[in-house]
Amino acid sequence: MKIIDAHAHVAQYVAGFTSRGELRAVGQGKAQYSTGEIFQLFPPEMGDMGVSPEALLKIMDENNVEKAVLLQGNWLGFQNEYTYAAVQKYPDRFVSAATYDPFCVNVGLIKKRLFDELGFKIVKFELSTGSGLMANRPPVYLDGAVMNGCFAHAREKGLTVVLDIGRPRNPCWQVDALASVISKYPQINFVICHLLAPQREDKELLRAALNKLVAPNVYFDISGLTHNQKPETYPYPTATEHLKTAKQIVGADRLMFGSDMPSMLARESYQNLVNFVICGGVFTESELEDVFYNTANKVFFG
Repeated sequence: MKIIDAHAHVAQYVAGFTSRGELRAVGQGKAQYSTGEIFQLFPPEMGDMGVSPEALLKIMDENNVEKAVLLQGNWLGFQNEYTYAAVQKYPDRFVSAATYDPFCVNVGLIKKRLFDELGFKIVKFELSTGSGLMANRPPVYLDGAVMNGCFAHAREKGLTVVLDIGRPRNPCWQVDALASVISKYPQINFVICHLLAPQREDKELLRAALNKLVAPNVYFDISGLTHNQKPETYPYPTATEHLKTAKQIVGADRLMFGSDMPSMLARESYQNLVNFVICGGVFTESELEDVFYNTANKVFFG
């Protein structure tokens, strides 16, 4: 089966800024927060202080992954120029989303560089309190003036918008506001990361949220779904139940496989991330082709 990975990351060097302050690489794939914790951010065989496009391609080639979508966020640090260079070097394997902080004083110059000069066609915003726009500032409202400016710009430029609204029960998880935005901007294709990041106890919460977000211009990647059910391990029965719920409400053709590599590979093998979707019995053969390839090909590469 052909695969497109709709949620992956590269990092020239790890230089993030999170709710725990700076996140910096310390070698052998490990990173350290400003609060002192050191942890394995990605497998050491993928890199020392960062992860190159070539490191991703090695994993992709070993797992029959034809193409990948390179996303960005505060956790690894913004990597606009690096991901742009990756796409220029491997145009048949990668497409990349740009990102920016809409609170920057010179945001107009930043957007000109990213979308007029470099020509990015996708933009990603992470709102999460862990490593997104709300990690180090007061609540940011998805339907507020600042984010509406971002969405209006995306509409003007014809951009696909990728959104990570963090986990349930945090102020970033603004499902009603997201539904309002989706309705206000029907011209934009929205991709919602991590299937809204449901935890083990969130089956009914996920059902209610997805029912609010069913729309012709909305898609979901399923990256990180297994990690959010910890301490469950493969074959991830709760993650499989969440997939059943999503298929029932939004349809298999609205879901896209994503690995969230490289960080997810410090916790799980790529093969298991693929196999839990295939072997869970949720999708038919033709639906698996949509989840693993067709939908991402249409949304990101079409």
